[in-house]
Amino acid sequence: MVISQESEIIESVLALGNHIGHTPLYELQHISPKKSVRIFAKLEWMQFGGSVKARPAYNIIKQAVLNGELGNGKILLDASSGNTAIAYATIGARLGIPVTICLPENASWERKMLLKGLGVSIVYTSKFGSTDEAQEKALELYQNEPDKYFLADQYGNENNWKAHYDTTSEEIISKVNGSLTHFVTGLGTTGSFTGISKRLKEVNEGITTIALQPDGALHGLEGWKDMETAKVPGIYDPSLADRFMNVDTFDAYETLKLAAKKEGLMISPSAAANLKGALQLAEEIDEGVIVTLFPDNAEKYSEVIKSLF
Repeated sequence: MVISQESEIIESVLALGNHIGHTPLYELQHISPKKSVRIFAKLEWMQFGGSVKARPAYNIIKQAVLNGELGNGKILLDASSGNTAIAYATIGARLGIPVTICLPENASWERKMLLKGLGVSIVYTSKFGSTDEAQEKALELYQNEPDKYFLADQYGNENNWKAHYDTTSEEIISKVNGSLTHFVTGLGTTGSFTGISKRLKEVNEGITTIALQPDGALHGLEGWKDMETAKVPGIYDPSLADRFMNVDTFDAYETLKLAAKKEGLMISPSAAANLKGALQLAEEIDEGVIVTLFPDNAEKYSEVIKSLF
């Protein structure tokens, strides 16, 4: 029997799901300011695609393939500051799906080289326009040639937050259900905060969900958004946040060094910012269990690491 190309890609995309997610929930044992406050982090680089963005990238691709929107040579197109682009590229290479990414030109050297190595076609946008300008460029390319591209639109695609609702939250619940008191993470596309918070609130409305933001528009936390000045993602639901907290870039960098020395973890600046937010919260509460995300490790941030150590 001859298996069609369409059947092959559907089979491949479903099989790949076994390698997405299922990341460890790691307790930080030497860094919490109080013994009565436990802090856990999902080590999200430990999956196919190398970051937390593998989850939404895979779900967006899977649903597009199953719906017939992607395949038969159509190019996946999106804007990204880096990690989602790498996830798209890794998954795309595995499935034979070509990828074009609109990328701000100030993305790290490592990310650019990884994308090129994975065969991605890169359209650079101004470093001053951030991912907002990259999104505009992606939309322009799609509107000019809609038959050529599938516009993934990670900032407005419901399958972004649904990936975290269906997987990340359930992995957290399976480990700390009944003891979890607080969930805290940064806002970028807002998919992880929206999806996880929504599901956690359904399981236990008493869980406090805290959204982290940089403390200003000019910051060094790649992938994060200052919602007061940036284009707000279409999938963002601010009503899910019980509280908002700001994180200073310098404080995040200092926390990056602390995580290395105290926990043996070399994490990314955004992961360190999440940890800083969790530590700030731990100082305020008497007891509890805090869960956050470590979106990726330090491998793609040599410029930052060299400046800190």
